[in-house]
Amino acid sequence: MLKGLFHRDVQRRRALAAAQVVPEPIRCVQCGICSFSCPIGIDVRRHARTGLPVADRHCITCGECVARCPRGVLRFDAIPIFAAGESEGQRPWLQDT
Repeated sequence: MLKGLFHRDVQRRRALAAAQVVPEPIRCVQCGICSFSCPIGIDVRRHARTGLPVADRHCITCGECVARCPRGVLRFDAIPIFAAGESEGQRPWLQDT
């Protein structure tokens, strides 16, 4: 009876958790629009300067920084959502029904 009740929420969370914002520092002109656009207040520009992915635990992967970057410096890259040695079969709540 309850099978699939939360399926949409699980799918949405899986999609959000499966990506992180990654900059291309060579193309970044440090305009700061990405940081200004972040609703959480993450200094995305600092990540763009260093070339490191935005690995801030507060990042909600909303995509505002990616969408507003005038030079297209930021992109979403897939990240592994399972720990090493863990498979989706070990998390039945994430399996497609």
